[in-house]
Amino acid sequence: MANVSYYTEEGLNKLKEELNEMRTKGRADMARQIAEARDKGDLSENAEYDAAKEAQGLLELKIAKLEEVISNARVLNEENIDISKVSVLSKVKIKNKKNAAVFTYTLVSEEEADLKTGKISVKSPIGQGLLGKKIGEVADIDAPAGKMQFEIMDISLA
Repeated sequence: MANVSYYTEEGLNKLKEELNEMRTKGRADMARQIAEARDKGDLSENAEYDAAKEAQGLLELKIAKLEEVISNARVLNEENIDISKVSVLSKVKIKNKKNAAVFTYTLVSEEEADLKTGKISVKSPIGQGLLGKKIGEVADIDAPAGKMQFEIMDISLA
């Protein structure tokens, strides 16, 4: 079964650029490294050649994985997002019930997550706990730091 992920237009374009970079520059670099190692003599005892071939295999694996992610990616249209409850691309203002700290996060796909910019993955413990909640509801979240409770204060578009 395909693992469909939802992205912003910007996030999907970033993945496509990364894939293009790996296909062009990455493959060219690998070919050059293999050629340099091959020129150093006997391939049966050439550790540099073996390492270059292994690195090439890893690059091809990354390319295949990224191609699969992109082929299963869907761009979310903000007009279709229901902001009556927390969903992907929702900007959520939450309050920690224990210490009254207020946070604002945007829920995004795993690949787009960046805590520094306030983007958390829908697959993270907090993201999963917030999904489907409405304003005023309390989300009980099993985080690595222990059980936490967050009150949903506001939901808007990212």
